[in-house]
Amino acid sequence: MNIAGKIIDVHKKRIYPGIITIKAGKIESVTETEESPDHFIMPGLADAHVHIESSMLVPSHFAEAAVKHGTVAVVTDPHEIANVLGKEGVDFMMDNAEDVPVKIIFGAPSCVPATSLESAGAKIGSAEIKELIEEGKVKFLAEMMNFPGVIYNDAEVHLKLEAARNAGIPIDGHAPGLTGEELKKYISAGITTDHECSSLEEALEKISGGMKILIREGSAARNLEVLAPLISYYPERVMLCTDDFHPEALLRGHINKLVARLISMDYNIFDVIRVASLNTYEHYRINAGTLRPGDPADFIIVDDPKTMNVLQTWIDGKCVFDGEKVLFSPGEIIKINKFKCTRLLPDEIRVINEGRKINLIVARNGEITTESDIVQAGEEEFVNPRPEDDILKIVVKERYNDKPPAMAFIRGFGMKQGAMATSVAHDSHNIIAVGTNDRDIVNAINMIVDAGGGMAVASEEGTEILELPVAGIMSDLPVTEMASRYEKLSERVRSLGSRLDAPFMTLSFMALLVIPKMKMSHKGLFNVLTFKHMPLFVSDPYSKYRIN
Repeated sequence: MNIAGKIIDVHKKRIYPGIITIKAGKIESVTETEESPDHFIMPGLADAHVHIESSMLVPSHFAEAAVKHGTVAVVTDPHEIANVLGKEGVDFMMDNAEDVPVKIIFGAPSCVPATSLESAGAKIGSAEIKELIEEGKVKFLAEMMNFPGVIYNDAEVHLKLEAARNAGIPIDGHAPGLTGEELKKYISAGITTDHECSSLEEALEKISGGMKILIREGSAARNLEVLAPLISYYPERVMLCTDDFHPEALLRGHINKLVARLISMDYNIFDVIRVASLNTYEHYRINAGTLRPGDPADFIIVDDPKTMNVLQTWIDGKCVFDGEKVLFSPGEIIKINKFKCTRLLPDEIRVINEGRKINLIVARNGEITTESDIVQAGEEEFVNPRPEDDILKIVVKERYNDKPPAMAFIRGFGMKQGAMATSVAHDSHNIIAVGTNDRDIVNAINMIVDAGGGMAVASEEGTEILELPVAGIMSDLPVTEMASRYEKLSERVRSLGSRLDAPFMTLSFMALLVIPKMKMSHKGLFNVLTFKHMPLFVSDPYSKYRIN
């Protein structure tokens, strides 16, 4: 089979008219010609780090969406489902991805649960890590978020690292803000990448220490503009990733949009395509091609590198997207789950007034970090939400055991009525809710309990839920329907007064205890800076709302 076009050669750094010849799934030859069609043929793209579960799509549906944008390879850390179902969840992800042509490379989740201070649905220890590696299905040790454990020689952490080193597989890092001698010790443990850099200075220090940097531009965190100069400085040591990517974003584009942006910013086209493809293939040892004879025939046809509109996607010599439709089917989806909690009553989330002032979480639009404040509790018997002051109640209900919920208060959501809840709550994925009154909060939570997972809105106007039947964090719907329903539900929250661009995304990170400054777990308020739970009431450090 012959395909003609303007060939983008990242190795020779040339663009020329030519014909590629495909035989038995591989590039048999690349022949330069005098002229060709106007479209461009270039290597397929790779996402170097993504939690597929963050799209709320199963891997096969994620692949179905990604190939439309020229993605042929995905490096994924399934730690979201691992927090719910442990190794069973990891096995589910790999099984679901097995029959799709996209080259999905799985890592062994290294930090499940994310901290020892909350209850997840499962634990993955060094024994499970070793088992996953020995089975040969995982190709790297996924992001080592517990950098204090690395630096201060936590035995269990180092057993996980040792298992990866002995197997000769890459070890991904996660070390926001780590510098100096601590960074050197972290790198010396064999950790080779980081995707958490938020400044150019931080990234350059990590590169000088031997790391490779993944420039992240996803739905939750965006560092492309700040870190883009790395592509000119160290094009061989940079990759592109999304980390967390929501369905409506995936509907619009993927790594192709980052490539187009970088080229429009006047970065060298060959360097940009290299960081979007070749570097990821080489680092994670992915058997993907870059248009050389003998390579797997993995490539995409685009109208123009400046726009990156994908006309066709080819993987292993087969066209998997023809410009109009995807040419493979996701197959059957098994709905595995873990939900053991029961419905709530409004009385169960009342907060008895024990003092004059309360600690308050302050959420920020477009950010996964928070601030904190101290506000008056009021003079009533119970501390109630005050939507007129943008002070709402936040509730976390553990889903894995039927324990009492935890309550606190939050500013920043802006809702004037109603409540919202979700079972997507990083990283343990308990149920988290925010609302203006107890009745609607409980209604939203109970809809999720009844459904075994989802995102819900409740108000005087009625209730609405987007069910997530796979582990309580993923849908069995394709991206088009999922994105439409997700955006409809988000718009419903905005109609209740919220001024957040992505209210469910913001809510999902309010329980992530490793991201500053003040967060909320099923045990109560949590001070990330001191890494301890803290009291709701400022006046009484021994309040019953304090969890030690």
